[in-house]
Amino acid sequence: LNPSSFRPPCRANKRLFLWRGPNIPPPATIAHPVIEHLASIASKASLRDTMSYGSGLRKFHLFCDIFSIPESDRLPASFELLHSFALWAVSDPSPDDSFSNACALIPFEPVSITVARKYLAAVRAWHIAQGWRPPLSSDDHARINWSLRGLDNLLGSRRKPLRPPVTINMLHALKATLDLSDSFDACIWAMASCAFFGMMRFGEVAVGTRAAFNPAKHLTRKDVFLGADLAGKSYARLDLPSAKTARPGEIQSIFLVPQGTLCPITALHNLASVVPALQEDPLFSWRDRLGIVRPMVKQRALERINCVIAAWGWGTTFGHSFRIGGASFYLAQKVDPEIVRLAGRWRSLAYETYIRAFEQIASQHLSILTS
Repeated sequence: LNPSSFRPPCRANKRLFLWRGPNIPPPATIAHPVIEHLASIASKASLRDTMSYGSGLRKFHLFCDIFSIPESDRLPASFELLHSFALWAVSDPSPDDSFSNACALIPFEPVSITVARKYLAAVRAWHIAQGWRPPLSSDDHARINWSLRGLDNLLGSRRKPLRPPVTINMLHALKATLDLSDSFDACIWAMASCAFFGMMRFGEVAVGTRAAFNPAKHLTRKDVFLGADLAGKSYARLDLPSAKTARPGEIQSIFLVPQGTLCPITALHNLASVVPALQEDPLFSWRDRLGIVRPMVKQRALERINCVIAAWGWGTTFGHSFRIGGASFYLAQKVDPEIVRLAGRWRSLAYETYIRAFEQIASQHLSILTS
């Protein structure tokens, strides 16, 4: 997001009330301090969960920044603006589209129709919290839903391309660029190396927001075990307190082994040295300018990684690409696909997707192994 005095840094659940606009809303009560105070506390207590609304509101301002929408036009927002926001939020332009050249300069972060509607609900809540009337009428909603259904039909009929995997070359470039003596970059490298070689979901090495960190759900320093196997070879085990495919209370373990100059175990040792922390602190953490230990937020991590990868001439990637890349790497080394499936904690049907992904980029990995 572009910096703005109207959007002070704050937690997602505070954005509805702290993010404002330059326009002054019409009065909603009589001009009496007691009544105005009652209206204020009633507004803040009206919503039980403002965290998700804060995320949707951020997406709205990101859209406005991309399309250079003035601050004065964001609150109150017009039907035209919110209709455009909804169209952008769900669009995923194909290279085959006739207007692909025009789209090339516009960043898209497509979400589902359901999520787009939640974004609109967030903007509506923001308007009300800031003293404005709801921005969309029932007729406006009908028009937007008409467009969303149309895009859903178009996108649903088009096979979604597989996300490109991170490759070994990308990992080398990432490590060469990062400053491993810097706490932020040391954390980024440990996350990337572990996510790749451990075939981990990026949500398992990062948190959605700083406030979302929960030791019962996320990896902490005490969840790392370093040991040696029966052959005397070193390994690391990460015990996930919670995982997408785990039953409640079930711990899933990630096993990491030495991997040369890209070794995730070495990356973890470096992280522990650069970012000393307590046993209950986040495993993948860094220290801010005040020396406070912070969990690594997924969005910030991916921004840093994508910036590096793009600078080396590759396109941007997504968190899941490390998982895909790790599976592709092991298959290129002729590891039994069933072992890869088990180590990656995949169900067989889901695993077929990664096999197809490997087929698309096999030459990239094989050329590295034979060079």
